[in-house]
Amino acid sequence: MSRPALPPGQRVTQDFPVLHLGDVPRSDPATWDFRAWGQVERPLRLTWQEFLRLPRTEVVADFHCVTGWSHLTFHWEGVLFSTLAGLARPRPDATHILVHAEGDYTTNLPLKDALEEDVLLAFKGDGHDLESIHGAPLWLVVPKKYAYKSAKWVRGVEFAGQEVLGYWEVRGYSSTADPWKEERYSS
Repeated sequence: MSRPALPPGQRVTQDFPVLHLGDVPRSDPATWDFRAWGQVERPLRLTWQEFLRLPRTEVVADFHCVTGWSHLTFHWEGVLFSTLAGLARPRPDATHILVHAEGDYTTNLPLKDALEEDVLLAFKGDGHDLESIHGAPLWLVVPKKYAYKSAKWVRGVEFAGQEVLGYWEVRGYSSTADPWKEERYSS
């Protein structure tokens, strides 16, 4: 059985609305870094140049905002989350991740969801380098979840042995965030 074109409660937009919490951070490639830590065998710290040397991939995916809009067939380019996990080597007791972004923003995912084949840390969208307002330099893209799981301005990922709620999840948003089930809020 095939899915309908849009999750319930969503409408298509041709543009890409800009929604975020707080000011738009600016980053300096000379000082920017990405870290992976927690329940891993090999903690990572990558400079921007080291990050750009990782294997790249392209993913074409829909993007669904919890506020009700969807942008269909967006082209992303970046590094698969599974590539980074392979470098950090999560320990067997790691079951979840907490993604850390600029401005103390966090979001959480079960590790198995983060390892899906379409989850990536993107630095390009529709063939162009991401702009600061769209999460540059690095935007975690989780196509099968509402967009608040797709953190902009990512700086690192913490591997954990239990779920740790992120910014919106602590404030009542669904931790599972499945747009096909309209899992917008936790209650």
